[in-house]
Amino acid sequence: MRRHNPLPILDGVKPSYLVLPHDKIFYNQKLIYFLCTHFPFVGESAWRARLNSGMVVNEQGEPLDESAPFVAGETIFYYREISRADEPRIPFDEKILFLDKDLIVVDKPHFLPVIPSGRFLRETLLTRLRLRPELQHLNVGEITPIHRLDKDTAGGMLLSHNPQTRHLYQTLFQNKRIRKIYHALAPTRTDLAYPLAIQSRLVRGDEFFLTKTVAGEANAHTVLNLLENRGEISLYELQPTTGKKHQLRVHMMSLGMPLLNDALYPVAQEVASEDYAKPLKLLAKQIKFDDPISGERRVFCSEQSL
Repeated sequence: MRRHNPLPILDGVKPSYLVLPHDKIFYNQKLIYFLCTHFPFVGESAWRARLNSGMVVNEQGEPLDESAPFVAGETIFYYREISRADEPRIPFDEKILFLDKDLIVVDKPHFLPVIPSGRFLRETLLTRLRLRPELQHLNVGEITPIHRLDKDTAGGMLLSHNPQTRHLYQTLFQNKRIRKIYHALAPTRTDLAYPLAIQSRLVRGDEFFLTKTVAGEANAHTVLNLLENRGEISLYELQPTTGKKHQLRVHMMSLGMPLLNDALYPVAQEVASEDYAKPLKLLAKQIKFDDPISGERRVFCSEQSL
């Protein structure tokens, strides 16, 4: 269900919303008690200041201050807050490759997350796009990614800005009518018969941000080709026909060919330990599909290379 958001986009940041639960432990309590319990990492003083700033509102747009009661079922709207000192600028820029009445195609750099999450708020592709001068004639609040692309992966990304046609493009992915080609740098193996079909069953790893291989019916499929033998490290082409989280990274690791500069596989490094001089050598090089509205063959290529 689409919700009317009574708060505007502020510096590219879209307000968040939360439906207050029907939980008896919060009945007859103040809203600030629930917020401190639900978001313990924020702290009471921070919530008190945020509530008294008038930037937390209900569905009618009425400010909720520190004296506001907890009302089960009520929807509240607020802005996430991350200190600019805690979120330095990611020193790489996205490039808009294509724009029409439905789509935005962007060449995303390495290290840039697509959507706000965790420690990233302003330094995300969505927030940056909402501030781009050449997009201000659009309803920037409607810019929405149509598919996933890890923050560590660079390359082509499709986004919708037209809610009336968005489902048509999302359906292309659901029905596997999008062809995506990735380039990757990894250790050279000349003993494999290319093109090589890789199939496995991937599930969430023991740590929530990882993926692991388990026994069972395959749910992840990738075709691997060797493009250029460059000695110890070679350039590969990867064509996934499924879209499991970290699929390409896990499939390459399973062959003893972990991607160059992979900070998660085979050994996960500490969070926030990005080395901008060593980007993950994985690039979404090409996206190809038949446009569901015009029927035109669309081919978008990243201008980046490995």
